[in-house]
Amino acid sequence: MSAPLSGWLILDKPRGMGSTQGVSAVKRVLRQNGYAKTKVGHGGTLDPLAEGVLPIALGEATKLAGRMLDSDKIYAFTVRFGEETDTLDTEGPVIATSDVRPSLAQVAAVLPRFTGPIEQVPPAYSALKVDGQRAYDLARAGETVALKARAVTIHTLAVRPEPVEGLHFSSEAKDGASTSSARTEIGKVTLVAHVSKGTYIRSLARDIAHALGTCGHVTYLRRIKAGPFREEQAISLDNLEQAAKGAGLEHLLLPLEAGLDDIPALHLDQTSAQAVRQGRVLSDMPQSSGLYLAKLGTVPVALMEITEGTAKVVRGFNFPDVAE
Repeated sequence: MSAPLSGWLILDKPRGMGSTQGVSAVKRVLRQNGYAKTKVGHGGTLDPLAEGVLPIALGEATKLAGRMLDSDKIYAFTVRFGEETDTLDTEGPVIATSDVRPSLAQVAAVLPRFTGPIEQVPPAYSALKVDGQRAYDLARAGETVALKARAVTIHTLAVRPEPVEGLHFSSEAKDGASTSSARTEIGKVTLVAHVSKGTYIRSLARDIAHALGTCGHVTYLRRIKAGPFREEQAISLDNLEQAAKGAGLEHLLLPLEAGLDDIPALHLDQTSAQAVRQGRVLSDMPQSSGLYLAKLGTVPVALMEITEGTAKVVRGFNFPDVAE
């Protein structure tokens, strides 16, 4: 049996699979291919109707999975105009209709209103809790769910020019130029949004449609980046299973520190590393205050917070030392 794995597998989650199901599928692949029992978690829920980047944390990397929840995300999503559903996606029944169809130029013109810090009301069908109960449970029970607006940040928002679900826009149209294609009424549009944590793409699509004098819902949603992880690094479950049967998964595994690409390293000597592993504080540190990845050679030892010259352990890692 192989040794337990630690690091990140970036799963290209298919539509129809829940994030927890994705974790279970990876566990099954590990078990069926002789890997030692390994702790597995995911770095941020992706709705079953969405597809794309789902970071799967293995072993010691599961200690960092919670950090992924706070990271920015990038999504590509298609808004179909003229119908709003109660779930704001294709799963729910239609609750409002409109004959208004915007032009591509009108869509491009309204996007700046939704860029930067904004307030949005989450969908009634969401996992947020209302009086201790999930909003989607209350909504499914037929109760009226009134959620408060929340502050989020939309870093960038633009029309996606590449074909998605049969769509195609010219470079002139995507820039909102006054061309016949830009002025033509459209039934749907695909956008790309770089958003902060807590942003609901379904709410963003609803609000954009309302600002255009119509209504709409999301028909396609793909996460193309989660924190530092990109869709180019993602692998389908089928390919993951084939890799496990062949050369193994080790060559697909990204190291633990791949999830900490924005955090500087703090290099320790053997004595300091031993102290950190015992949970002790390091004093008289010359580094600036902030978060650091403490390492002994190439081995991650701990995530540490330095404050005014004092370094404290935030999260320790249990890796064996390697010869330098």
